Amino acid sequence: MDTVGKQNESDPTTIVRDYLEASMVPDPDRAATFMAQGCTITFTGGREFDHPSGPTSINATRYRWVKKRMERFDVAPAADRTVVYSIGTLYGEWPDGTPFAGNRYVDRFEVVEGAITKMDVWNDSAEWILDPALRR
Repeated sequence: MDTVGKQNESDPTTIVRDYLEASMVPDPDRAATFMAQGCTITFTGGREFDHPSGPTSINATRYRWVKKRMERFDVAPAADRTVVYSIGTLYGEWPDGTPFAGNRYVDRFEVVEGAITKMDVWNDSAEWILDPALRR
């Protein structure tokens, strides 16, 4: 991790928000600056990645574009890490250009010493892809 992630070391929520904002550009290399060496990202469907470029590549095939409306952050400090949940909705366009909004997501992060060490991603996209009647 370079100094970009270190500047917000004292605030795990800021680290997570900055990571998510970089991911939405998308700028996976900048997003990686908020991650610790050996970080694991478990994406929807159980796909595991060690760099934000993995989820970015999945999103590039799943959506024309996608952004997160970050509605809240729930923080659970522990002795050895802080767990931060980012909860909100996704909005954007499907590959055919159809807009969508209201696609629920929950991202769970573990932050240790100013860097993300683990991330888990869940959202409604798979269900919406399987059953277009669920799309909003």
